[in-house]
Amino acid sequence: MRICGVRLSVLDQTPVPEGVSPAQALRNSVDLATFVDELGYHRYWVAEHHGMHGLAGSSPEILIGHIAENTHQIRVGSGGVMLSHYSPLKVAENFQVLQALHPNRIDMGLGRAPGSDARTAYALQSFGNASGSDRYLESVIEIRTLLRRETIETGPLAGVEALPLTETMPELWLLASSEGSASVAAHCGLPLSWAHFINGNGAETCNLYRKHFRPSFEHSDPVVSVGVNVLCAESEEEAALMLASLERWRKDGLRGPIPKSVNKESQSSLSVLSPSRPMVVGTPASVHEQLLSVANAYEAEELLIVTICHDHDQRKNSYRLIAEQFNQ
Repeated sequence: MRICGVRLSVLDQTPVPEGVSPAQALRNSVDLATFVDELGYHRYWVAEHHGMHGLAGSSPEILIGHIAENTHQIRVGSGGVMLSHYSPLKVAENFQVLQALHPNRIDMGLGRAPGSDARTAYALQSFGNASGSDRYLESVIEIRTLLRRETIETGPLAGVEALPLTETMPELWLLASSEGSASVAAHCGLPLSWAHFINGNGAETCNLYRKHFRPSFEHSDPVVSVGVNVLCAESEEEAALMLASLERWRKDGLRGPIPKSVNKESQSSLSVLSPSRPMVVGTPASVHEQLLSVANAYEAEELLIVTICHDHDQRKNSYRLIAEQFNQ
């Protein structure tokens, strides 16, 4: 879906609602993907988190395969694989398998953050070394070299191939919420996906990315997508209830499941709520205006909509309302 020159896509963190099993939360992700595929969204990315009972997506590669198998045209990928935990060869081979099964539909979004607490990040390292992020640039270059079928001349990957071989390679993106990761994207000539929902002050960093972008084999020009937290409902009252539930979860440290919405008597207006992170909240017309404002501020080619709430039907409805509003 492309509206006013801006594509609409989805970033799914696989929330686990209170009273719902993690297994059902994963099935909800597949269901949402099939739903937004029919609505015309451009791509569907799943995130990687560890040690959080409220987010079930600890293995994006597995979830990508299930979603791609159950959808038809939407691009499917990671937003992203937390590269500090894994060897470049293993990441490249995982996505080569996905690309072989679903040609020209797979995205490989790579992130630098651990997606977990320090203890869990340490436990994810095969040799108890949680410092993988300090060679992020080298790992990105190695992955791209493997995907291109080019030979690595030195080091442990010298002469190694990423198998199976495929006719085309996954579309490679770098995720960022800081200048450091954005500079890696510019240096490598790769598309940048900025996490506005984590750092809402990224417009200038994205401008610097464009300024210092080095054209690559895959991309002659810089490309920017922006991840935005969105809650859209038919009424402000319903949007306020959804936001109150999300804020309760954040206040509890994001560890437990997504709590149920508070009752209408205790929360009835958006005006009394102030989101703790950058968010777009409201009725369809208001959300439409706010999203266009974000896209214009970043000069973004694409918006990745992130929606977390307790009720799965409300979540689906939020994406439907956004699609309908942009299609008017």
